[in-house]
Amino acid sequence: MQQSPITFHDSPILLAEPRGFCAGVDRAIEIVEKCIEVYGAPVFVRHEIVHNKHVVSDLKSKGAVFIDEVDDAPDGSTLIFSAHGVSKTVQAAAQQRDLRVIDATCPLVTKVHLELLRHFEQGHQVILIGHQGHPEVEGTMGQAPEGVVLLVSDAADVASLQVKDDNKLAFVTQTTLSVDDTREVIAALHQRFPNIHAPKKEDICYATSNRQTAVKALAEQSDVVLVIGSKNSSNSNRLREVAERCHAKAYLIDDERDIDLAWLQDNPRIGITAGASAPEGLVDQVVQFLNTQHQSHVQTLKVTDEHMVFILPKILRL
Repeated sequence: MQQSPITFHDSPILLAEPRGFCAGVDRAIEIVEKCIEVYGAPVFVRHEIVHNKHVVSDLKSKGAVFIDEVDDAPDGSTLIFSAHGVSKTVQAAAQQRDLRVIDATCPLVTKVHLELLRHFEQGHQVILIGHQGHPEVEGTMGQAPEGVVLLVSDAADVASLQVKDDNKLAFVTQTTLSVDDTREVIAALHQRFPNIHAPKKEDICYATSNRQTAVKALAEQSDVVLVIGSKNSSNSNRLREVAERCHAKAYLIDDERDIDLAWLQDNPRIGITAGASAPEGLVDQVVQFLNTQHQSHVQTLKVTDEHMVFILPKILRL
Protein backbone atom coordinates (compact mmCIF):
# COMPACT_ATOMS: atom_id res chain seq x y z
CA MET A 1 0.00 0.00 0.00
CA GLN A 2 1.49 3.35 -1.07
CA GLN A 3 2.12 5.84 1.72
CA SER A 4 0.49 9.24 1.51
CA PRO A 5 2.76 12.24 0.92
CA ILE A 6 4.06 13.94 4.04
CA THR A 7 3.26 17.56 4.81
CA PHE A 8 6.47 19.35 5.76
CA HIS A 9 7.02 22.44 7.87
CA ASP A 10 6.65 25.76 6.03
CA SER A 11 10.38 26.48 6.51
CA PRO A 12 12.84 25.44 3.75
CA ILE A 13 14.88 22.28 3.68
CA LEU A 14 18.27 23.41 4.96
CA LEU A 15 21.56 22.17 3.47
CA ALA A 16 24.69 22.48 5.60
CA GLU A 17 27.74 23.99 3.96
CA PRO A 18 30.43 22.77 3.93
CA ARG A 19 29.32 19.18 3.46
CA GLY A 20 30.40 16.16 1.44
CA PHE A 21 33.75 15.45 -0.19
CA CYS A 22 36.90 16.85 1.40
CA ALA A 23 40.25 17.37 -0.36
CA GLY A 24 41.64 14.05 0.88
CA VAL A 25 38.67 12.09 -0.45
CA ASP A 26 38.74 13.94 -3.78
CA ARG A 27 42.42 13.09 -4.11
CA ALA A 28 42.00 9.42 -3.18
CA ILE A 29 39.19 8.86 -5.69
CA GLU A 30 41.13 10.70 -8.39
CA ILE A 31 44.17 8.49 -7.70
CA VAL A 32 42.16 5.33 -8.33
CA GLU A 33 40.58 6.73 -11.49
CA LYS A 34 43.94 8.00 -12.76
CA CYS A 35 45.59 4.64 -12.11
CA ILE A 36 42.89 2.89 -14.12
CA GLU A 37 43.39 5.41 -16.94
CA VAL A 38 47.19 5.20 -16.94
CA TYR A 39 47.86 1.55 -16.10
CA GLY A 40 44.61 -0.07 -17.17
CA ALA A 41 42.11 -2.17 -15.25
CA PRO A 42 42.15 -3.90 -12.94
CA VAL A 43 43.90 -1.93 -10.21
CA PHE A 44 43.86 -3.31 -6.67
CA VAL A 45 42.95 -1.22 -3.63
CA ARG A 46 43.75 -2.41 -0.12
CA HIS A 47 40.52 -1.90 1.83
CA GLU A 48 37.86 0.62 0.81
CA ILE A 49 39.53 3.68 -0.69
CA VAL A 50 37.12 5.82 1.37
CA HIS A 51 34.22 4.71 3.54
CA ASN A 52 31.27 5.12 1.22
CA LYS A 53 29.51 2.22 -0.48
CA HIS A 54 28.41 4.31 -3.48
CA VAL A 55 31.97 5.49 -4.16
CA VAL A 56 33.29 1.94 -3.83
CA SER A 57 30.58 0.56 -6.14
CA ASP A 58 31.29 3.23 -8.76
CA LEU A 59 35.03 2.53 -8.72
CA LYS A 60 34.40 -1.21 -8.97
CA SER A 61 32.41 -0.58 -12.14
CA LYS A 62 35.41 1.29 -13.59
CA GLY A 63 37.92 -1.47 -12.86
CA ALA A 64 38.98 -1.19 -9.22
CA VAL A 65 39.23 -4.40 -7.20
CA PHE A 66 39.08 -4.01 -3.42
CA ILE A 67 41.15 -6.50 -1.43
CA ASP A 68 41.81 -7.21 2.23
CA GLU A 69 45.58 -7.64 2.25
CA VAL A 70 48.66 -7.02 0.13
CA ASP A 71 48.97 -10.76 -0.60
CA ASP A 72 45.63 -10.64 -2.44
CA ALA A 73 47.14 -8.49 -5.22
CA PRO A 74 48.66 -10.48 -8.13
CA ASP A 75 52.34 -10.08 -8.99
CA GLY A 76 52.99 -7.21 -11.37
CA SER A 77 49.73 -5.43 -10.55
CA THR A 78 49.02 -1.90 -9.34
CA LEU A 79 48.24 -1.69 -5.61
CA ILE A 80 46.73 1.42 -4.01
CA PHE A 81 46.70 2.15 -0.29
CA SER A 82 43.45 3.72 0.94
CA ALA A 83 43.04 7.28 2.20
CA HIS A 84 43.15 6.02 5.81
CA GLY A 85 46.84 5.09 5.65
CA VAL A 86 48.66 1.85 6.45
CA SER A 87 51.17 0.56 8.96
CA LYS A 88 54.91 0.16 8.38
CA THR A 89 54.33 -3.60 8.29
CA VAL A 90 51.88 -3.28 5.38
CA GLN A 91 54.26 -0.93 3.56
CA ALA A 92 57.09 -3.42 3.98
CA ALA A 93 54.95 -6.32 2.76
CA ALA A 94 54.11 -4.37 -0.41
CA GLN A 95 57.76 -3.47 -1.03
CA GLN A 96 58.71 -7.14 -0.95
CA ARG A 97 56.30 -7.93 -3.78
CA ASP A 98 56.48 -7.27 -7.51
CA LEU A 99 53.88 -4.50 -7.32
CA ARG A 100 53.45 -0.93 -8.48
CA VAL A 101 52.44 0.75 -5.20
CA ILE A 102 50.53 4.04 -5.14
CA ASP A 103 49.82 5.63 -1.77
CA ALA A 104 46.46 7.45 -1.53
CA THR A 105 46.85 8.21 2.19
CA CYS A 106 45.30 11.58 3.00
CA PRO A 107 48.12 14.12 3.53
CA LEU A 108 46.56 15.11 6.86
CA VAL A 109 46.78 11.49 8.04
CA THR A 110 50.40 11.40 6.85
CA LYS A 111 51.00 14.52 8.96
CA VAL A 112 49.87 12.58 12.07
CA HIS A 113 52.12 9.65 11.09
CA LEU A 114 55.12 11.98 10.86
CA GLU A 115 54.29 13.58 14.21
CA LEU A 116 54.14 10.17 15.84
CA LEU A 117 57.45 9.11 14.30
CA ARG A 118 59.12 12.32 15.45
CA HIS A 119 57.99 11.68 19.02
CA PHE A 120 59.15 8.05 18.83
CA GLU A 121 62.59 9.17 17.64
CA GLN A 122 62.74 11.58 20.60
CA GLY A 123 62.08 8.71 23.02
CA HIS A 124 58.47 9.57 23.79
CA GLN A 125 55.72 7.07 24.39
CA VAL A 126 52.75 8.18 22.28
CA ILE A 127 49.07 8.16 23.21
CA LEU A 128 46.70 8.02 20.25
CA ILE A 129 43.16 9.30 20.71
CA GLY A 130 40.99 7.27 18.35
CA HIS A 131 38.53 4.44 17.80
CA GLN A 132 39.87 0.90 18.05
CA GLY A 133 39.57 -1.09 14.84
CA HIS A 134 39.31 1.90 12.53
CA PRO A 135 41.75 1.56 9.58
CA GLU A 136 43.26 4.98 10.24
CA VAL A 137 43.97 4.02 13.86
CA GLU A 138 45.55 0.71 12.80
CA GLY A 139 47.75 2.52 10.29
CA THR A 140 48.78 5.22 12.75
CA MET A 141 49.57 2.82 15.59
CA GLY A 142 51.58 0.76 13.12
CA GLN A 143 54.03 3.59 12.46
CA ALA A 144 56.01 2.63 15.58
CA PRO A 145 56.97 -0.69 17.20
CA GLU A 146 54.41 -2.50 19.32
CA GLY A 147 54.02 -1.01 22.81
CA VAL A 148 55.13 2.50 21.84
CA VAL A 149 51.60 3.71 21.07
CA LEU A 150 48.76 3.51 23.59
CA LEU A 151 45.15 3.94 22.44
CA VAL A 152 42.43 5.85 24.29
CA SER A 153 38.90 6.40 23.01
CA ASP A 154 37.38 8.63 25.68
CA ALA A 155 38.25 10.59 28.80
CA ALA A 156 37.48 7.62 31.07
CA ASP A 157 40.28 5.61 29.39
CA VAL A 158 42.90 8.11 30.55
CA ALA A 159 42.63 7.09 34.21
CA SER A 160 43.62 3.49 33.46
CA LEU A 161 46.64 4.28 31.26
CA GLN A 162 49.88 2.66 32.34
CA VAL A 163 52.83 4.64 30.98
CA LYS A 164 56.56 4.15 31.25
CA ASP A 165 57.52 7.73 32.13
CA ASP A 166 55.13 10.63 32.83
CA ASN A 167 57.72 13.06 31.53
CA LYS A 168 58.26 11.35 28.18
CA LEU A 169 54.76 11.35 26.75
CA ALA A 170 53.09 12.83 23.67
CA PHE A 171 49.68 12.48 22.07
CA VAL A 172 48.24 12.55 18.57
CA THR A 173 44.68 12.02 17.37
CA GLN A 174 42.68 10.31 14.66
CA THR A 175 41.68 12.94 12.09
CA THR A 176 37.92 12.20 12.04
CA LEU A 177 36.92 12.43 15.70
CA SER A 178 34.30 14.50 17.46
CA VAL A 179 35.92 17.85 18.18
CA ASP A 180 34.06 18.19 21.50
CA ASP A 181 34.78 14.63 22.69
CA THR A 182 38.44 14.96 21.78
CA ARG A 183 38.69 18.21 23.71
CA GLU A 184 37.51 16.34 26.82
CA VAL A 185 40.09 13.57 26.32
CA ILE A 186 42.88 16.10 25.81
CA ALA A 187 41.85 17.92 29.00
CA ALA A 188 41.99 14.61 30.91
CA LEU A 189 45.45 13.88 29.50
CA HIS A 190 46.77 17.31 30.49
CA GLN A 191 45.29 16.94 33.96
CA ARG A 192 46.91 13.56 34.58
CA PHE A 193 50.13 14.21 32.65
CA PRO A 194 50.93 17.95 32.88
CA ASN A 195 54.16 17.57 30.87
CA ILE A 196 52.62 15.70 27.93
CA HIS A 197 53.60 17.01 24.48
CA ALA A 198 50.67 18.15 22.33
CA PRO A 199 50.54 18.52 18.54
CA LYS A 200 51.65 21.97 17.35
CA LYS A 201 48.45 22.11 15.32
CA GLU A 202 45.23 20.18 15.92
CA ASP A 203 45.23 16.74 14.29
CA ILE A 204 41.48 16.62 13.64
CA CYS A 205 41.26 17.60 10.00
CA TYR A 206 39.81 20.87 8.75
CA ALA A 207 36.95 19.08 6.95
CA THR A 208 35.85 17.13 10.03
CA SER A 209 35.93 20.28 12.14
CA ASN A 210 34.12 22.41 9.56
CA ARG A 211 31.38 19.84 8.99
CA GLN A 212 30.77 19.50 12.71
CA THR A 213 30.52 23.28 13.09
CA ALA A 214 28.08 23.38 10.17
CA VAL A 215 25.90 20.59 11.55
CA LYS A 216 25.66 22.38 14.90
CA ALA A 217 24.28 25.44 13.11
CA LEU A 218 21.99 23.17 11.09
CA ALA A 219 20.66 21.34 14.15
CA GLU A 220 19.75 24.64 15.85
CA GLN A 221 17.29 25.30 13.02
CA SER A 222 16.11 21.74 12.33
CA ASP A 223 13.96 19.15 14.08
CA VAL A 224 15.32 16.28 11.96
CA VAL A 225 18.84 16.12 10.52
CA LEU A 226 19.61 13.62 7.77
CA VAL A 227 23.32 12.79 7.61
CA ILE A 228 24.27 11.21 4.30
CA GLY A 229 27.11 8.74 4.74
CA SER A 230 27.87 5.04 5.10
CA LYS A 231 27.63 3.23 8.41
CA ASN A 232 31.40 2.59 8.56
CA SER A 233 32.27 6.27 8.00
CA SER A 234 33.74 7.71 11.19
CA ASN A 235 33.24 11.36 10.29
CA SER A 236 29.61 10.70 9.21
CA ASN A 237 28.82 8.98 12.50
CA ARG A 238 30.29 11.92 14.38
CA LEU A 239 28.01 14.31 12.46
CA ARG A 240 24.97 12.33 13.56
CA GLU A 241 26.16 12.40 17.17
CA VAL A 242 26.83 16.13 17.06
CA ALA A 243 23.34 16.82 15.71
CA GLU A 244 21.77 14.67 18.43
CA ARG A 245 23.68 16.54 21.12
CA CYS A 246 22.16 19.72 19.74
CA HIS A 247 18.73 18.17 20.45
CA ALA A 248 17.76 17.34 16.87
CA LYS A 249 16.65 13.89 15.81
CA ALA A 250 19.44 12.68 13.54
CA TYR A 251 19.66 9.74 11.17
CA LEU A 252 22.60 8.35 9.19
CA ILE A 253 21.50 7.29 5.70
CA ASP A 254 23.36 5.92 2.70
CA ASP A 255 20.82 7.43 0.31
CA GLU A 256 17.13 8.34 -0.01
CA ARG A 257 16.10 4.67 0.18
CA ASP A 258 17.06 4.64 3.87
CA ILE A 259 14.59 7.39 4.76
CA ASP A 260 11.71 6.19 6.93
CA LEU A 261 8.70 8.44 6.31
CA ALA A 262 7.73 7.92 9.96
CA TRP A 263 10.64 10.25 10.82
CA LEU A 264 8.80 13.02 8.98
CA GLN A 265 5.26 12.49 10.25
CA ASP A 266 5.30 15.32 12.81
CA ASN A 267 5.86 18.09 10.27
CA PRO A 268 9.54 18.59 11.13
CA ARG A 269 11.98 21.22 9.95
CA ILE A 270 14.50 19.20 7.94
CA GLY A 271 18.26 19.72 7.70
CA ILE A 272 20.62 17.76 5.46
CA THR A 273 24.38 17.30 5.60
CA ALA A 274 26.84 14.77 4.18
CA GLY A 275 29.99 13.15 5.50
CA ALA A 276 33.36 13.86 3.93
CA SER A 277 33.22 10.67 1.82
CA ALA A 278 29.65 11.13 0.52
CA PRO A 279 29.18 12.34 -3.10
CA GLU A 280 27.10 15.47 -3.71
CA GLY A 281 24.88 13.48 -6.07
CA LEU A 282 23.46 11.66 -3.04
CA VAL A 283 22.41 15.00 -1.54
CA ASP A 284 20.59 15.83 -4.77
CA GLN A 285 18.79 12.46 -4.68
CA VAL A 286 17.66 12.98 -1.09
CA VAL A 287 16.34 16.46 -1.87
CA GLN A 288 14.50 15.14 -4.93
CA PHE A 289 12.93 12.37 -2.84
CA LEU A 290 11.76 14.83 -0.19
CA ASN A 291 10.26 17.01 -2.90
CA THR A 292 8.21 14.07 -4.16
CA GLN A 293 6.60 14.04 -0.73
CA HIS A 294 6.03 17.78 -0.57
CA GLN A 295 7.38 20.50 -2.83
CA SER A 296 9.65 22.69 -0.74
CA HIS A 297 12.37 25.15 -1.51
CA VAL A 298 15.95 24.49 -0.44
CA GLN A 299 18.20 26.91 1.38
CA THR A 300 21.91 26.65 2.14
CA LEU A 301 23.25 27.36 5.61
CA LYS A 302 26.90 28.26 5.12
CA VAL A 303 29.34 28.55 8.04
CA THR A 304 32.65 28.76 6.15
CA ASP A 305 34.34 28.36 2.78
CA GLU A 306 36.77 25.58 1.92
CA HIS A 307 39.52 25.92 -0.66
CA MET A 308 41.87 23.07 0.27
CA VAL A 309 43.27 21.01 -2.62
CA PHE A 310 45.82 18.17 -2.42
CA ILE A 311 47.99 17.31 -5.41
CA LEU A 312 48.32 13.80 -6.82
CA PRO A 313 51.41 11.65 -6.17
CA LYS A 314 54.25 12.62 -8.48
CA ILE A 315 54.03 9.37 -10.47
CA LEU A 316 50.48 10.29 -11.58
CA ARG A 317 51.15 13.94 -12.43
CA LEU A 318 51.59 13.36 -16.16
